[in-house]
Amino acid sequence: MKKIILVLCVLFIGCKGSSQEKETSNGDTPKKERFKVNKTEAEWKEQLTDMQFYVLRKAGTETPGSSELLNNKQKGVYTCAACGTELFKSEHKFDSGTGWPSFDREIKGNVAFDIDKTLGVLRTEEHCATCGGHLGHVFDDGPRKTTGKRHCINGAALNFIPID
Repeated sequence: MKKIILVLCVLFIGCKGSSQEKETSNGDTPKKERFKVNKTEAEWKEQLTDMQFYVLRKAGTETPGSSELLNNKQKGVYTCAACGTELFKSEHKFDSGTGWPSFDREIKGNVAFDIDKTLGVLRTEEHCATCGGHLGHVFDDGPRKTTGKRHCINGAALNFIPID
């Protein structure tokens, strides 16, 4: 009986129809139409590395611990690798132990949020508010002394600009 329930749960979670394509949280406008920077898939592929394209345009996830930005301790700002929008400040970065660059807050107005249901659970997904590039997810298990938030971000979605 337990095996049957497990199989049914896996089948239910694994089913995905075309009706589940991403839209805004209110369901009115497809995601691609609500951002200032819009490019074709071919234009993004030409501009981005394979990993950046996979993360930013296909909502992929890089391997934990693989980002050069994970252990970056320099002062500066983290920008969107696709359009250059400033997303996170270095003073809000912390070591979450997850293997991805983590921040306790975003630069307000530069990060957009949507509900992600792809794993069968509700998560808050983060996008660049300018181009719509997928950044990662935000969780409520961050530093309690600050915001309590953990913005778990793919390093491939970011560029770093040090303060001179």
